[in-house]
Amino acid sequence: MLTAYRENGDDWRVGSADLPDDIIWIDLLDPTPDEQKLVETCTKLRVPSKEALSEIEASSRLIIQHGVLYLSTPMVAKGEAESTEISPAGFVLTRHLLVTVRFKQLAPFDSVAERVRADETFDCSAGIFTAILEAIVDRGADALEHLAATTDKVSKSIFHAGSTDARHATRSTARLHRILTDIGVNSNHLAQARDSLLGVGRLAAFASEVAHDWMPEPFGVRLHAISKDVASLTDYETHLSDKVQFLLDATLGYISIEQNDLFKVLTIVSVIGVPPTLLAGIWGMNFKIMPELNWAWGYPLAWLAIILSAILPLLWLKKRGWF
Repeated sequence: MLTAYRENGDDWRVGSADLPDDIIWIDLLDPTPDEQKLVETCTKLRVPSKEALSEIEASSRLIIQHGVLYLSTPMVAKGEAESTEISPAGFVLTRHLLVTVRFKQLAPFDSVAERVRADETFDCSAGIFTAILEAIVDRGADALEHLAATTDKVSKSIFHAGSTDARHATRSTARLHRILTDIGVNSNHLAQARDSLLGVGRLAAFASEVAHDWMPEPFGVRLHAISKDVASLTDYETHLSDKVQFLLDATLGYISIEQNDLFKVLTIVSVIGVPPTLLAGIWGMNFKIMPELNWAWGYPLAWLAIILSAILPLLWLKKRGWF
């Protein structure tokens, strides 16, 4: 898909004709090779490929050539089954034109496109670029707020699940499995949000620095504010990541306690079973002379000895506080 926006907010379908002077934004959504070639012909700019936008080095994400900024950053996009995934997004920024390249439906671009159609105050490429970065930061902040609420919910389910039934519920296998799954999902989402926010912060700082001579001052100030917002959100994300790691350690600790309790039960059972087994083995020997076999109360006394040999270790272990 290829859409171009004029200064007055109207769409313009890119054709073979020369690009009108009032075009300030061309948005390519999962473009075909023909669409990329068409935009390059009309704008005389290089449209980066998906492979180029996926490079992770800062030198590949922040490029300036002949006064044109070629920028890229990873962004969080919706995947299958309500999951999220990282998808690259590219920006080609000049004094008069912004070309964006993306390969997934990204909410910040769509929201800015709606604003461009409804608001005639977007009259330059820098304004569109700044608005997109601000929308990405706003969406990242909302995502972190949601993750913070989810993390608090997981924390309460671990440590504040109730009174008498809480200990049993916390140590249940199904519940621990669910908690580990939630922690893993939150950790993955936090990592994706961090990648996106850090990328946006680098873009804002780089653009405000290298394009200050032709970028209107208000947009430079807004880009600087974006960098500060990203720094604060990154600190908050670090706090959430530390909390998620703590919850993971706590959950693994509960699993270790449950395993220790299981081994303790097995140890108690084995200790209690040894004396009766020993006595039963002794009286089960096939010796001809065994005085107990001729006793009138030999059988009841043997049962009494076996029972006591099981009860006495049990009482001793209970006194020691094993259960």
